[in-house]
Amino acid sequence: MRLATIATGSTARGTDPASAAAVLSGDDYLVIDGFTDVGDLLATENWEATVAEALANPAATVPEAEAEVLQLITRPGKIICVGLNYRSHILEMGRDLPAYPTLFAKFAETLTGPYADVPFAPEDPELDWEGELVVVIGKQVRRVDETAAAAAIAGYTIANDISMRGWQFRTKEWLQGKMWEDSTPLGPVLTTADDFDPAEAVLTTTVNGEVMQEHAIGDLVFSPAHLVSYISTMITLEPGDIILTGTPGGVGRARDPQVYLSVGDEVAVSIDGIGQIANRIVDADAPGVAGESRLATAGSTADAG
Repeated sequence: MRLATIATGSTARGTDPASAAAVLSGDDYLVIDGFTDVGDLLATENWEATVAEALANPAATVPEAEAEVLQLITRPGKIICVGLNYRSHILEMGRDLPAYPTLFAKFAETLTGPYADVPFAPEDPELDWEGELVVVIGKQVRRVDETAAAAAIAGYTIANDISMRGWQFRTKEWLQGKMWEDSTPLGPVLTTADDFDPAEAVLTTTVNGEVMQEHAIGDLVFSPAHLVSYISTMITLEPGDIILTGTPGGVGRARDPQVYLSVGDEVAVSIDGIGQIANRIVDADAPGVAGESRLATAGSTADAG
């Protein structure tokens, strides 16, 4: 099953479109009444039953080909990121395999839509891509084992943890290279956990059509269930919280010579069974760039595999 946040009203420049959570059924999105985004839906008790009701009695129907897909979750309570979680990426960065996950956090302002323009920050020309699988929490959990952790996962989506490498490596702490506004595209849909096996999926990142990352998600050092269990030891995870699980080998900084994103580049991340996000790098000073998403039709959310 696939859930999305779609536009239901005006998308004129300078205005925020009305939005709703929706479930994909055949060639149509069925609007789930009363929820502005998927995060809002997950926060309700028995959200699965609410989706089932919408499948039987939708508030409205929007053809998939005509739907405008927005940022999946607008204001997650927590955005927790994992660094150095693919064996290939760890080795290309010249590090040893870790005994414990490397964690850092982002803020909601870093997120943007699955097809939004991403501003090129003039303060740092070393703009790099990081395609990632994202875990979306569906149940409150605290201090749980991996079995309970797996049961708490609502589903999975995609992010590009676009990173300002120059700022990231100014100090040992990474936050300053990871917290730039509108730098982390998220979406396009949430594929529910019962319909997706991370161990069987492949993540692919392209820049201007050239494959930069192509890797089996099964290469993760720490699995989604392990991450949820580990993080829940420290803090309560709530429905709608998201965990970026790390990026595989193939980032621009690790190449010889190094390669970075420039204004005009198109970067896309796809995962089998979820779909694709695609974003254009634009001048940060261009009119209307800050905080403004470039919407795309739901036709771009087609299964990547």
